[in-house]
Amino acid sequence: MPIRESGEMYLEAILVLSRRKAVVRSIDVGEYLQYSKPSVSRAMGILRRDGLIEMDRDGSLTLTDRGRAIAEMIYERHQVLTQVLMELGVEETVAAEDACKMEHVISDTSFQAIKRHIERYEREK
Repeated sequence: MPIRESGEMYLEAILVLSRRKAVVRSIDVGEYLQYSKPSVSRAMGILRRDGLIEMDRDGSLTLTDRGRAIAEMIYERHQVLTQVLMELGVEETVAAEDACKMEHVISDTSFQAIKRHIERYEREK
C-alpha cells in the first residue's frame, strides 16, 4: 500500500526530531509541522496501523525499520533538492519550501539522475 504525502511528511518530521532530541512525542511532531492535535493523532494511528511507527506507553514515537527507510529516503530527497535549488541561485527558505513539495512527487528515476549529475559535477570541480 503506497504511503501518502502527508504520511511521508510525518515520518520525515519524526526522523528530524529524533536527531535533535532523545524522545519524540506526537506533540513535538505537531509543533514541528504546525498541525493540529487531532490531525497528528489520526496520522499517528494510521502510521502505527501500517507498521511505520511504534508508540510506547509514555507516548514516545519510534520509527520501525520500514518507517525509517521511507523517512530517510524523503529526507535525502529534501536535502539534495534544497541544495540543488540553492546552487541554482534560489534563496534558502524558498529552496527548502520548494524541495518539500518536490520530494513527494519526483520519481526515483529522476531523483537518481539528479544525484548522478551532482556527483559528476562535483568530480569535475
